[in-house]
Amino acid sequence: MQIPTTQTVALVRELGGKVEFKTDYPVPVPGKREVLAKILYTGVCQSDLHTKSGTAASANGTPITQIKLPHVGGHEGVGRIVALGPDCGLGIKVGQLVGIRFGSRVCRRCEFCLAGTEQYCLNSTNHLHHEDGSFQEYIALDADYLTQLPDDVNPAEIGPVLCAGLTAYKVSIISLFLHGLTNFQAVLNTQIKPGNWLVVVGAGGGLGHLAVQYAKAHGAQVIGVDAGASKREFVLRMGATEFIDFTTTDPVARVHEITGLGAHAVVVTAGSAGAFAHACEMLRVGGTLSCVGIPAGRPALQTPICTIVIKGLRITGNLVGSLKECMEAVELVRRGIVKPEIKVRNFQELPAVYEEMEKGDISGRIVLKIAQE
Repeated sequence: MQIPTTQTVALVRELGGKVEFKTDYPVPVPGKREVLAKILYTGVCQSDLHTKSGTAASANGTPITQIKLPHVGGHEGVGRIVALGPDCGLGIKVGQLVGIRFGSRVCRRCEFCLAGTEQYCLNSTNHLHHEDGSFQEYIALDADYLTQLPDDVNPAEIGPVLCAGLTAYKVSIISLFLHGLTNFQAVLNTQIKPGNWLVVVGAGGGLGHLAVQYAKAHGAQVIGVDAGASKREFVLRMGATEFIDFTTTDPVARVHEITGLGAHAVVVTAGSAGAFAHACEMLRVGGTLSCVGIPAGRPALQTPICTIVIKGLRITGNLVGSLKECMEAVELVRRGIVKPEIKVRNFQELPAVYEEMEKGDISGRIVLKIAQE
């Protein structure tokens, strides 16, 4: 196929700036051990919004400002390989479906890479801060850290699984042996078991609705927390046993009313400080709080240390996942066990999508159609 030399991208020239569509942005030329992919679809994540707005928080709570400018976001992309650079190796060919994830390159040598937790690689780069992401028509990808997708997945729905789905999968399930799939086990952070009560705060969002489904697939009884009648209908349709509207009902009191002793686990997917403040109070003795959403600034849990100690609570953080865990999450979607709720919009609607995200008006995940097959 004929590969153009320029393309359309969505960029911001400075953090906090407006999204601009530039039609003469260079198409990258794949270097050694790189592939060039044509992007078909991409999800839009809260992290994209926070990064372009300049409010994304670092590990110490200060804003992340060391970001490549102009900034081209997007890290839930799906595309097809259209060209190979030199020395790409066996098993990679033109026409393959590939994913564009948060992590772009890892060193493969540090302690975390060697342990199979390369998302914490000390020398990594990613598609939000260091390299152009999936809000463009073409992208160069590291052939040695390539997310090779099955040919029979729906490219429109698989993008959100590469970030939101992967994170939800990690925090919701301890082990799955489904439909004859052998050796399919992930030791994941909530330690939830079939029949246990699991609360998802932000259950109607792009990440939350997937957490509901992954937990339900493992046999958990899920309580969804979100706001409004439309979110109630949506979350219950996704498989939640109960729904709590936090605008009209005290979630802590209602969770204890439903469960008796409290939930076995609480997963907070919402990126607001209020969602985290009293989450531990929903837990029973020995329960687990799994922190996923990242609020701006340095908000803190409002749980006394004595409560954590005396009740034996466990608090964990979750930063996406490894490539292996990503492919496990993809497999559950491929088999139809989990189904992302997506709405496909045109690429040029990205600014409007950001506005809707800021208002909290979106159920499930918005996916942008970037290019034709």
